[in-house]
Amino acid sequence: MASRPPPRFVVRQHDDADLRRRLLWLALGWLVSLLLCGLIVSSMVRRATPAAIDKRQTRELTEQNEALKQQVANLQRSQQVTDVATRALQGTMTEREEEINGLRADLGFYSRLVGSDAQRQGLKVQEIRLKPVPDAHAWDINLSLTQNAKRGEEISGKVTISIEGLHGDKVQRLDWPALGDVAQKDGLPFRFKYFQSLHATFVLPADFHPTRLLIKAQPNGDEATNRAATWTDALSGDTTTQGNP
Repeated sequence: MASRPPPRFVVRQHDDADLRRRLLWLALGWLVSLLLCGLIVSSMVRRATPAAIDKRQTRELTEQNEALKQQVANLQRSQQVTDVATRALQGTMTEREEEINGLRADLGFYSRLVGSDAQRQGLKVQEIRLKPVPDAHAWDINLSLTQNAKRGEEISGKVTISIEGLHGDKVQRLDWPALGDVAQKDGLPFRFKYFQSLHATFVLPADFHPTRLLIKAQPNGDEATNRAATWTDALSGDTTTQGNP
């Protein structure tokens, strides 16, 4: 039996549901593309509006302001550290200056005591130191007396103190009888061979402004030794330089 040739046409049943699904997907894709385009255009429009530009500039200025605040805070902390280090250095320098002044005083004292030169020097007021008494118009005074060790003999006598200053608008001088107590009205007694420290406390009038100290050391049977020092130098202890004003 002879074979039949394949048919030239194939009849297939039309599927309406599949066509509708395709059309639906195409419509959805078209709507999504429209939405995306709308969002992109809207975003571009918002970015280009003056309000958006102002908002962006405000944000940038805020960020710059915060950065500047942080820099200022860093500089302030750095300055605080520098101030602390400077105060510490100044304190150290002050301590070193006080140590140097003390060493100079000791050097002058011992040089005076042993007599670095060959001369037989007599009585000297080596040092004058003042210190205020808290909550009072009183002052403590310390005096160092020396004589050259080469003399090798004991010396005795009395020391009197006078203070010059301003009382109101007048220059006034307060002598020892007005400063010392009754028991030492004639002066501070001393008796030594090489050196001696004397201490006294005196009271000044409330409206008296002292400017200078006058020290008179009167040895028995010998000439008096005088020494003057400014009130400021006596307070700082810078009175080790010898002299007989």
